[in-house]
Amino acid sequence: MPERPGRDASASASPAPVLGLVRACHPGPTLAVTVLTALLAVALGTPRPALLLVTGAVLAGQLTIGWSNDVIDAARDRTVGRPDKPVASGQVAESVVRSAIGVAGVACVVLSLACGWRSALVHLGLGVASGWAYNLGLKRTAWSAVPYAVAFGALPAVVSLAGPGREWPPPWMVLTGALLGVGAHLLNALPDLADDAVTGVHGLPQRLGAGRVRVVAAVVLLAGSVVATFGPAGVAPAWALLGLGLCVVLAVATVALRGRLPFVAAVGIALVDVVALVLR
Repeated sequence: MPERPGRDASASASPAPVLGLVRACHPGPTLAVTVLTALLAVALGTPRPALLLVTGAVLAGQLTIGWSNDVIDAARDRTVGRPDKPVASGQVAESVVRSAIGVAGVACVVLSLACGWRSALVHLGLGVASGWAYNLGLKRTAWSAVPYAVAFGALPAVVSLAGPGREWPPPWMVLTGALLGVGAHLLNALPDLADDAVTGVHGLPQRLGAGRVRVVAAVVLLAGSVVATFGPAGVAPAWALLGLGLCVVLAVATVALRGRLPFVAAVGIALVDVVALVLR
């Protein structure tokens, strides 16, 4: 029996929108934040059911932020011819992404509330709201780093308030998150500075310029590592100091490397800090 051409065409084309949808969520940052959440939950001794709920809530929230970023910036991305932006390049229909945002948004609210109203309030009111505020306009201002500082600083509270004790995290943990968030923002924007200048985005990284962004980001990230190393009570063990040394190497890499690699180095610093917290 001959195969139907229409069926073959749809089968071969179907992976394209799915791949475009995955790429439109900003998979790198989304995965990084989700993994950091899970590691933080382990470090704080969160039981497995709560760990899965809070990690799922953060993942869903990050999906709404990533997808909305591509939808909101579609016209700007078309102006500068960004082939790596799925919505702007037509790899996935904007209507599909909007539907995905709706599904992820509902999942985010449900999962957040399942973590308890305190955790939900911090996650939705500070974490997710900050990401959307950035997408909707703060990215174009000198205050572009504030949503990152607030969202990353709130992340330890989202996790700790979802645990059995419903406790607030120590201040040093919040400060570490805020510093890592600012550093990540600076380095994440670094490869796009030229395109941003063309389309009128004048956030903090664009105002600093590429050279100063690298140095400021390295200093901020390293400051977060210092707080993470010496913030917990007691004398920092030798392996924690070794971790701090690794963070110094990665901070130097953020200055020396080009492309997306400085952001990868920033994620590496965050992972080292959280792993050190797990081992403490």
